[in-house]
Amino acid sequence: MEIVRRLAAYVAEARDQPLSADLREAASRAVLDLVAAAAAGIAAPGPRAVRQVVDATMAGGDLPVWFAGRTSGLAGAIWCNASAAAALDLDDGHRIARGHPGAAVIPAVLAVAQQASATTEELLQAIVVGYEVGVSVGAARRFYANTGMWSGYGVVAALGFLRRTPPEQLAHAFAIAGIGAPNQLHAGAGPAFRAQEGSDVKEGIPWSSVTAAGGLLMAEAGHTGPLGLLDNDEHFRLEGLADGLGRQHYITRNYMKFLACCRHCHAPVEALLGVMTRNAIDPHHIEAIEVATYSGALRLANRPRPQSFTDIQFSIPYCLGLVALDGIEALMPLADSAVDRLDVIALAEKVALRLDPELDARFPAETLSRVTVRAAGQSFVSPVTAPSGEASAAPSWEDLEDKLRRASRIVATPAQQERLLDALRRLRAGDHMPFFAALAEIRLGQG
Repeated sequence: MEIVRRLAAYVAEARDQPLSADLREAASRAVLDLVAAAAAGIAAPGPRAVRQVVDATMAGGDLPVWFAGRTSGLAGAIWCNASAAAALDLDDGHRIARGHPGAAVIPAVLAVAQQASATTEELLQAIVVGYEVGVSVGAARRFYANTGMWSGYGVVAALGFLRRTPPEQLAHAFAIAGIGAPNQLHAGAGPAFRAQEGSDVKEGIPWSSVTAAGGLLMAEAGHTGPLGLLDNDEHFRLEGLADGLGRQHYITRNYMKFLACCRHCHAPVEALLGVMTRNAIDPHHIEAIEVATYSGALRLANRPRPQSFTDIQFSIPYCLGLVALDGIEALMPLADSAVDRLDVIALAEKVALRLDPELDARFPAETLSRVTVRAAGQSFVSPVTAPSGEASAAPSWEDLEDKLRRASRIVATPAQQERLLDALRRLRAGDHMPFFAALAEIRLGQG
């Protein structure tokens, strides 16, 4: 049996399985975390551009474009909402898949759950199913590829669960989504791309969700895809790809982010702030900063002078300069005022990055860094530092509520924040309708 058929069989079987309390809680936490990222990202340049294009090309429909006071059809709503969720790099990630399932799966699920009049239980279980399939495919690939290459499989699984798509059509939907995903050059065995620069495309996550939803609808209408797409041992580790579905509980093992930048920047930022605080270092006295880290962090563009708002999120030197001068709130959230600051650039140009073989040996299971600061003629060294929010030290519900308040403080009033948080608590308790109303009715500042 082709692997896409086995994925489809898992989705069909999941419809008859009750959702356990721990998975329900994990899905609720994932929604809270994702909405915090989307609320913060509503004013970013990328989502603003997407909303403009959607208004011009996809007008019509009654699905909410979150926090924007407008509606769209299925494709437009998914594109806008996933773009906002991914814009600031505050969305969750999964270590084993090396990518970001939440920004792909959750906006699509919320849109189709509204169309399908799904129950809260069905909504949450669809998210669980989407993470399970998406992360399984992402983890099985033998090469690094951006999230958009594999996250569409999770979208198809989640939406097929909600729409009760027959297994044969669902198998074709997986194949169509896999072929239609962006970043297809990554799916080959060719040379690796150069350093990853920051851009509003965001690993193709938003657009891959649109193409995946379209792939499901096409398959339901009779369109076909290459069913052997995943049966390629050169590109995927076939053993175990589908065998453990439903038992991996991947949604309980995602990490959550408390800084608006690429995950590779988090450990250096936290290490720097720690060593500066412990030693009362004045940032204006810093002579040099050395970051010992792993190969993944060195594949970022890491420009001391980023070329755009989003490029800041992919620059360890600039993020270090920013938080050294302004504190951690400068990345929670990232604001337009951070762009092209000469004082930050001057400090970023004092940052040197080097590969540490011992830390690299622990990547990608861990993303660790150590920072050395030279200031006023002395050297100060941080301990080896792991980023906050890892699955091994999962944040509490209260931590995530605080994340939402801090991340959205520029665009939301306290009253808007509390209405949204109350609605999320009610979703967690089993009633998602106030949450849907909040997404449609709350209008946040959009720059």
